[in-house]
Amino acid sequence: MQDKFSLPETHPEFRLNGLFYNNEDLAAVAYSLIKEGEPYEGQAGNFLLDWLNDKDYVEVRTSGSTGPPKRIHIKKQQMINSARATAKYFDLGQGITALHCLPVNFIAGKMMLVRAMLLGWKLDLELPKANPLDRIFKIYDFCAMTPFQLDNSLSRLHLIKKLIVGGGAVSANLRNLVQGIGTEVYETYGMTETVSHIAARRINPAKKSGEEPVPFTTLPNVKIDVDDRSCLVIDAPQLSDEILVTNDVVDLVSEKSFIWKGRIDNIINSGGVKLHPEEIEAKLAPIIAHRFFVTSLPDPALGEKLILMVESEFSEVALHNLEREIKACRKLGKFEVPKKIYFVEKFEETPNGKIHRANTLKSRMI
Repeated sequence: MQDKFSLPETHPEFRLNGLFYNNEDLAAVAYSLIKEGEPYEGQAGNFLLDWLNDKDYVEVRTSGSTGPPKRIHIKKQQMINSARATAKYFDLGQGITALHCLPVNFIAGKMMLVRAMLLGWKLDLELPKANPLDRIFKIYDFCAMTPFQLDNSLSRLHLIKKLIVGGGAVSANLRNLVQGIGTEVYETYGMTETVSHIAARRINPAKKSGEEPVPFTTLPNVKIDVDDRSCLVIDAPQLSDEILVTNDVVDLVSEKSFIWKGRIDNIINSGGVKLHPEEIEAKLAPIIAHRFFVTSLPDPALGEKLILMVESEFSEVALHNLEREIKACRKLGKFEVPKKIYFVEKFEETPNGKIHRANTLKSRMI
């Protein structure tokens, strides 16, 4: 018979929007947030009720970036373990100030609350929007954002001392934009099944041009390997009951570090040459101002032909200029030049704002 899970009390230093709450108080606060708060506050209230109930797990929705969103059960003890690992890795002690600006219906938003309650942070809830810092006038020790939020918050990023960015890959262009900013910016790697991130890398200041990219290094108690597809295998017993086999192609640098290359389900086989869209996108990022991605279409001769999708209104001038810049891009290999460029006014997105490549391609080709 399984032992009943014993929920730890909130840390004495914990503050939510400036006020301390123990577990008993939090239940009343949760109901208040649901009934009287804004929708994003209601999400927080719903999670707090889930956290405080007598179950040993929380039901969490996956992001839907690689398939239909689904609901899975994550043990509360695993969430506690994840919070402690994050605190150790990023040196985040009790009493720090933290800004919460992520949707709480996904794992990253839930974990910000868990970290604050468990570790004793002073956490402020803010509307999860494109630029969550536009109404902020104080300095925070810590914050978590998506790449899209970071891109829209650059002018006020000095208000955050340490920032983690997850929920999608950070583009080469965005990495360039955070150079010279005093904020410590870290790109994280993880998924719902690993209770948010299991690895991270500092992206500013960048290494010298021409050097290998900075690898991701794992959080405490995480072991990694690769399978016969060169895909990452994660053994994190404190975060998952199972060894997780991903579809992320990586170069293993050491037993605790790796370089992410892209999704195996995105690999394009064009005339027998295997192309990683994410690597090509990194090379194209400096010359394309809009959102874009690289994918493929069936081709009778090549099997798959490389194409470029750009989120922008079409014009002959824009197409001509982009074709000229791509042709002049020395970083691109012979087979990495797109055979066709398509302009799409608005990309299809997943529920949490990531580009849905398959649906965007399908809508454009209909």
